[in-house]
Amino acid sequence: MHVAVAGGGLAGLVAARHLAESGAEVELFEAEPRVGGRVRSRVVDGYTLDRGFQVLSTAYPAARRELDYDALDLRPFALGATIARPNRRSTLADPLAAPRSALPTLLNRDVRTADKLRLFQLQRELDRVGWTELLDDDGGLTILEYLADRGFSTAFVERFAAPFYGGITLDRSLGTSASVFEYTFKALSDGKTVVPADGMGAIADQLRARAESAGATIETDAAVTAIDADGPRVDTSAGPRSPDAVVVATDPKTAGELTGVGTPTGSKACVTVHCSLPEHQSLDTGSRIVLNAVDDEPNTVAPMSAAASEYAPEGRQLLSATFLGSREESDAELGRVVRDALAAWFPANHFGEFEVVAVDRVDFAQFPQPPGFREELPSVDAPDGEVFLAGDYTRWSSIQGALESGKLAADAVLDR
Repeated sequence: MHVAVAGGGLAGLVAARHLAESGAEVELFEAEPRVGGRVRSRVVDGYTLDRGFQVLSTAYPAARRELDYDALDLRPFALGATIARPNRRSTLADPLAAPRSALPTLLNRDVRTADKLRLFQLQRELDRVGWTELLDDDGGLTILEYLADRGFSTAFVERFAAPFYGGITLDRSLGTSASVFEYTFKALSDGKTVVPADGMGAIADQLRARAESAGATIETDAAVTAIDADGPRVDTSAGPRSPDAVVVATDPKTAGELTGVGTPTGSKACVTVHCSLPEHQSLDTGSRIVLNAVDDEPNTVAPMSAAASEYAPEGRQLLSATFLGSREESDAELGRVVRDALAAWFPANHFGEFEVVAVDRVDFAQFPQPPGFREELPSVDAPDGEVFLAGDYTRWSSIQGALESGKLAADAVLDR
């Protein structure tokens, strides 16, 4: 059986691997010079820069199945988060998973004791729920409504939930489906939040190596320009193909254009400012992500090299500050906003050697996921003929969704 795969993101690479392992002749076509889609990295002046702020949860079931964690040489962030306001910082973490944070968490005045107990209770409840059940029904609730129903205070929402889940869903208003909250909260509780030592792009590189080892052929700088379900027939910049089946694993907009299937049309944007400080200028938060409890200027700051020292050259440290949505300010202006925020949060520090390394403006980082969003997503076998879809937009917007969809698409091809 000959299968053509359009798109070399995580979903396409997983589909190619499983199809090749099952004996199919697989050709994967990727329009860009390298694979990975939205998950990729680059090196600038000795700094490893992911495309926007990205992390992997080691608890994701599909990640556990598809990835070799040891080979990725994963580096964990500290559990919990630092809540920051001008002249004030506090720590919130699970005291059982991070015993050293127990006392700072207990003494945290930004989050009430009742809210800490509610978090602990929710963690124990979700621990007893299977992964497949979590996305089935969100009850029609947003994250904001879900937290209110469970009795969390307004202060908790404003100081912790809004910036923390605003960073995960790119929606500080917490209008995303409650099912996404439950799934990611369980993942945060059950596993670690990590990055590979060589950057998030190492995930795509590993998936490519595994697909090629299984026998798949991967061509980059080769775009799929048209698909005819009759046959089927695939037109590519490397020439036409007449495979037995096609897996479309492009971005949702392109997938819709190639197949005629309705795919998510909205998008959530973000801007990430990669910035640097001297290594000796400690922010005293370790590798814990810093949340802006006041506004989204920026929403979060992640100490990348504190988690993975390989991300920065010797003598320097790398921070990743994320703004939600698109921004019109110049790179230098956004850098000044980040520096001013850090100066307000850490008034004892001197930021004269603060530098902007690069800025990523990601127009499409996620698709919107309001309550009930999964009812509108296309199925893997939605296109006509022997054409199948693979992409997080068939599951939910995440690395887990992308990896899972690739396996489901491969299974659908083989079942057909």
